[in-house]
Amino acid sequence: MDTRSLQRRRSQCPRGFTLVEVLLVVALIVVLGGLGGGMYAGTHRKLLVTKAARQFLLTAKYARIMAIERGRPYEVQLDMGNKGFLAATTQWNPNLGQMEKVPVRDYYCKPVAFEGQVHFEDIKIGAASAEAAADEESQQRIVFLPNGSADTAVVQIGDGKTHYSIAIVASTGKASLHEGTAGEVAIPIVDLDAQ
Repeated sequence: MDTRSLQRRRSQCPRGFTLVEVLLVVALIVVLGGLGGGMYAGTHRKLLVTKAARQFLLTAKYARIMAIERGRPYEVQLDMGNKGFLAATTQWNPNLGQMEKVPVRDYYCKPVAFEGQVHFEDIKIGAASAEAAADEESQQRIVFLPNGSADTAVVQIGDGKTHYSIAIVASTGKASLHEGTAGEVAIPIVDLDAQ
């Protein structure tokens, strides 16, 4: 082969990318990565709210089941400093010789601390008895009784953008999760005497 044919072959083959083409591809990757990162941050915040709301729902269901099973009241205590919630009950303390309120910590139920910007946005608790309704502490707890009933409650958990509400029916003590604000939740009235 002579040198002229070799040069012709080299001129027909592409040599690679120009600097402008490489910079354009890098810029495109940066823009797409930035969009993906923004979408991830929004999704992450929504997942934190969803997780907190589901944990509250499970804690309420646990408190109801344990109150019925153990034959003593259980309650979900709300941290009004917007830090979280926990299930609690009363137990006999042999050292003190009296009943005392203790937080529940077992395999199924532990105290929950909110993450990120998640907090209680709205709390409406209707105490089961008149004397409990006057008590300021009753607005910071939902009591589940051994007969299966509970305080009527609607608790809204959110981060200012995403909202979930948990409703608790007084006559049955059953809790349900709703996407949206507490104002959008209608608590059904169950007539236990109706057949």
